[in-house]
Amino acid sequence: MAAQGGGDGGGAGRALPPHSPSGAVLQTVEMHTGGEPLRIIPRLEAAERAAAGLSLLSLRREVAATQDHVRRALMHEPRGHAGMYGAVVVRGGAAAEGAHLAAVFLHCAGYSAMCGHAVMALGRFALDYGLVPAPTRPETAVRLRCPCGPVTAFVPWDGHRSGNPVRFHSVPAFAAATDLAIDVPGRGKVVVDIGYGGTFYAFLSAEQLGLDVCSSKTRDLVSAASAVTEAVKKQFKLHHPESEDLAFLYGTILTDGKDAFSEEPTTNICVFADEQYHKGLIQLDQTRTFRSSTTGSLFTGKAVKEAKFGNYNAVIVEVSGEAFYTGTATFTVEEEDPLKHGFFFK
Repeated sequence: MAAQGGGDGGGAGRALPPHSPSGAVLQTVEMHTGGEPLRIIPRLEAAERAAAGLSLLSLRREVAATQDHVRRALMHEPRGHAGMYGAVVVRGGAAAEGAHLAAVFLHCAGYSAMCGHAVMALGRFALDYGLVPAPTRPETAVRLRCPCGPVTAFVPWDGHRSGNPVRFHSVPAFAAATDLAIDVPGRGKVVVDIGYGGTFYAFLSAEQLGLDVCSSKTRDLVSAASAVTEAVKKQFKLHHPESEDLAFLYGTILTDGKDAFSEEPTTNICVFADEQYHKGLIQLDQTRTFRSSTTGSLFTGKAVKEAKFGNYNAVIVEVSGEAFYTGTATFTVEEEDPLKHGFFFK
């Protein structure tokens, strides 16, 4: 939550370090899902004031325009890092329409419309921090409103605390393009699929770029994926059935090429399940296990129901994983600090 606090007083008993009297004190809850970090901001007063009468997408634009210093301060160095991810919890206004809470997603480069690992963590957070009025045992449905639309997380509840694994049902996911030829400068032609499951991603096997998702250096994988992302943005126009605010390519996912159904775990990300379903490689309720190539953490993904989204044949995807608390933090700012709003270390 954000509170105003003064910077005077001293001695060993001070609750906070010296900080600007006019600056916000930002309190966060720290979590991770399979190693993917999530910094939750339970309350941002400026966002609460702006939320009245705004849609969540409009609120996201407002936060970006007026509160981007908060994102930079919490996501960038020295308080964050290149892989940091955040969520501003919104209640009331933008979280209406039957949701227990809404979230504005933050990261180092800006704002996102959907994040699966964040949804799993927020599902536990909502129960443990009392945002769900009457949780049920042994599992509670937590209704979240994301910028991309409503998402439901199903969270174990023993009457006192939440547990794992957490699963969630996505917004309708669809294939925007399959087997699309893209010319990547300096790397040649590749063939990608483009899928939507709350955000748009391009998918291709790392092998097409002469890489291996398990053995290649992370910086080489990131560099190659970024090059593909930029090439796709220039060569393919995206369309979202409901809002052009969502018609942007979030990134590129490099896969291990194990696309067809198998009991063997794959390093492909779970969102790839909707692409596999649309290409006939997996069937409804056919669960695939996904192993993080970085941490070894396991997730599962499956297509659970067909749907229609605009003119697209879509599917609802269920993803399951484990989210854990790592602590809480209180962040302050000294006005004279030239790096008070962070810096981006590349």
